[in-house]
Amino acid sequence: MALLLWGCSPSEQELYDAGIKEMRLEKFKEAITYFDRVIEKNPNHTEAHNAKGVAFFEQGKWDEAIANFKVAMEKDSTSYKPYLNLGNAYLEKKAFKDAVINYNMASSLDPNQTDIYYNRGLALLGMEQYEDAILDFDNALQVDPNQALAHFNRAKALVGNNNPLEAINALKRSVAIDDTNGAAFYLLGVTEMSALNKKEEGCMHLKTALGLGYEDAREWIDEFCGTESES
Repeated sequence: MALLLWGCSPSEQELYDAGIKEMRLEKFKEAITYFDRVIEKNPNHTEAHNAKGVAFFEQGKWDEAIANFKVAMEKDSTSYKPYLNLGNAYLEKKAFKDAVINYNMASSLDPNQTDIYYNRGLALLGMEQYEDAILDFDNALQVDPNQALAHFNRAKALVGNNNPLEAINALKRSVAIDDTNGAAFYLLGVTEMSALNKKEEGCMHLKTALGLGYEDAREWIDEFCGTESES
């Protein structure tokens, strides 16, 4: 029996499933080995190329991830997944224009992929296209209104779009959902003081930001809040 099993060659699906199992265990190098074996058997196995790209992505190897996502895209231009993943890799590299192009392609191939909204919003924010970014964050929040980071980044876009009052509202929603985001408390405090001259509220939020480890708040507290920040 042992000799018989040794002689059996695993199928593409078995190798692919083994790679996915290793991915779930965060054994990305081992996963890539399995995906390579799948590709050796079938160079047109789109899912293996895409999954191999994801394994590189999870290791922070953006260029290797991009190369594999592009191969997957070439093998099957009708699947949204390689475009979405390619957009995410470009986003990590701060290649915002390339990210948006691929998010747009992913969305056109499958309009029901609502995860695209938030990530495309981040890319548009990076490009300082604030109105379009706000629209994407709004769409993301329609799907799930309890996304603290979506409210936070929407607020950054609103500040960039010269709408500090709505930005303050968005920041208050963000910190109500997640009271551990020092950057959100910092932006809330700075915006309250700069746009509304609300020193007491602003200082309170800046001190909360500093207490959460957001060191940029220290300078504002020392300069505008009347007492030295805690060391």
